[in-house]
Amino acid sequence: MGILYVVPTPVGNMEDMTLRAIRILKEADLVLAEDTRTSGILLKHFEIKNQLMSHHKFNEHGTSAGIVERLRAGATIALISDAGTPGISDPGFYLVREAVNAGVEVQCLPGATAMIPALVSSGLPCDRFCFEGFLPQKKGRQSRIKALADEQRTMVFYESPYRVVKLLEQLAEAFGNERHVSACREISKVHEESVRGTLAEVIAHFKEHEPRGEFVVVVAGKNE
Repeated sequence: MGILYVVPTPVGNMEDMTLRAIRILKEADLVLAEDTRTSGILLKHFEIKNQLMSHHKFNEHGTSAGIVERLRAGATIALISDAGTPGISDPGFYLVREAVNAGVEVQCLPGATAMIPALVSSGLPCDRFCFEGFLPQKKGRQSRIKALADEQRTMVFYESPYRVVKLLEQLAEAFGNERHVSACREISKVHEESVRGTLAEVIAHFKEHEPRGEFVVVVAGKNE
């Protein structure tokens, strides 16, 4: 049996790549990448000359069976996404599940993910939290937000710069304008920024300053 390694990659700063991740990617028989062009830049930066294969949400159902067979035959395969940890709002879950069901060993390396730095630096309680990722864009979005109105744990959302104000406004409508929030953008990049305050205050900020970069929105839970 081979091993499937799930390898986190930097969400911004290349220095966030771990020594173990670099070694695994150099030693693997095959590296599965969400976008081979993006990952090609990463591998070149660390002088990793390895075979890349495209593996993303549009083809994973068709390619996973063949990958699992290679693992069962003894191959060492590494799975990476464009940034962060595969499976966290990125492709990865399906292949991991199929490998586990086939009795293949799966190891996930510790490493970069956007939600943890945003959560810890938010100033909001981080001993208990729930990760919601990207909310549905249309169907089910309002009902999901409404269902979270009484959530007492800190909540973590992912959002694009084009919809972040809409998300904040919808949260304010369901949770109230005074609920505290931290909107963190461009994590681990040159222009990293966290805007903290009430939902009303953060909405006002981004209506005056155009949102840029990918966002992690951390929202306080309802007071007990």
